[in-house]
Amino acid sequence: MVDDPSASDRNVEIWKMKKFSKSLEVAGGNGTSMISLIIPPKDQISRVSKMLADEFGSASNIKSQVNCLSVLGAITSVQQRLRLYNKVPPNGLVVYCGTIVTEGGKEKKVNIDFEPFKPINTSYYLCNNKFHTEVLTALLSDDSKFGFIVIDGSGALFGTLQGNTKEVLQKFTVDLPKKHGRGGQSALCFVRLRMEKRPNNVQKVAENAVQLFISGDEGKMAGLVLAGSADFKTELNQYDMFDQRLQSKVLKLVDRSGTVAHDCNPTVELSTKFFSKDTGRYCFGIEDTLKALEMGAAEILIAYENLNIMGYVLHCQGTEEEKILYLTPDMPLLEWFANNYKKVGVTLEFFVKGFGGIGGLLRYQVDFQRMEYQEGDDEVFYLDDYKVVDMGPAKRASLSSIQPKEHTHGGIQTDPCLTIGTFPELNP
Repeated sequence: MVDDPSASDRNVEIWKMKKFSKSLEVAGGNGTSMISLIIPPKDQISRVSKMLADEFGSASNIKSQVNCLSVLGAITSVQQRLRLYNKVPPNGLVVYCGTIVTEGGKEKKVNIDFEPFKPINTSYYLCNNKFHTEVLTALLSDDSKFGFIVIDGSGALFGTLQGNTKEVLQKFTVDLPKKHGRGGQSALCFVRLRMEKRPNNVQKVAENAVQLFISGDEGKMAGLVLAGSADFKTELNQYDMFDQRLQSKVLKLVDRSGTVAHDCNPTVELSTKFFSKDTGRYCFGIEDTLKALEMGAAEILIAYENLNIMGYVLHCQGTEEEKILYLTPDMPLLEWFANNYKKVGVTLEFFVKGFGGIGGLLRYQVDFQRMEYQEGDDEVFYLDDYKVVDMGPAKRASLSSIQPKEHTHGGIQTDPCLTIGTFPELNP
């Protein structure tokens, strides 16, 4: 169902980068010992090391002894990190190092180095009371822009799509004679009038497309989609006066019902086509989605990128029974999915908020309403009888305690699936 699995992996990396960037933005320190170091590809580790040595000498002159020691310690940590690299990675190198102040007012040392998921072309070294994430934010912006032309007998619409942002550039209407069943000599007259005005509509669209898409930033489009009813889009693509620079970027001709007045949403939102078939191969909500994961029925997991669901593993003190409880808002269930989606045999996609924030596309149809509950699922349990296991310093349970297992259906081994327990009703 997924044409390019690597695209899904890239989206997961982008989500991880967003989460990481936000955590760095809110971090703050008391002094000026928070270092942000960006090294672009093809730069030299030796040059950066020399620059840090010079900065070390300058930092020794800081009057405040406490701040001086903090800055010198941060620079030393960065130098040690750079010794792990013989050369700058292909996509560059990002280093954040320093002492931050936590929400509880305690100081915590941070030392992070990584290669970004795509090349960076910026180089800087900053040392002050915050981490600078502008470069990471720029990497997260999807700079691929696509153009859309929707044309039919009622007019045309020109728009662009960049990431999740749709923009209508221009829209106009025309009044072509409509097809009808009138008889006599008038029938041929109306047909002739329609055929004479039809090329004028196509010509106007071709001329406007040049003005809108081959000028300024619009000329940097990654591709162009022609959509509409009847044969207008085909005529436009084959029209002699349709600019060759645009024609070479045409990715697809899309048939769509309705008129231009319905806007470009039906052209852009291709997922509607899948759901309109009513195959039943989808689920939404935390309970049904996790049941599908347990069965091995889920193929694509769709989640809201800011989904906040907390997971606790509860262990009964009197018996060996365990229950898994999902609450909000602190425990990042979505982060667990981002790190383990391949282990549970699904593709992870990020979507807009809706349907409880989480859902999935299935390999086969599942009737969740008729599924039999496991024995004891409906029994009442008292939270006082349980203790939360695997509690870390932050006093939260980790989803890493949930281990994948192998499932078989009809003697055929399926993808590893998440071992899950009872899931109370949840309305995030």
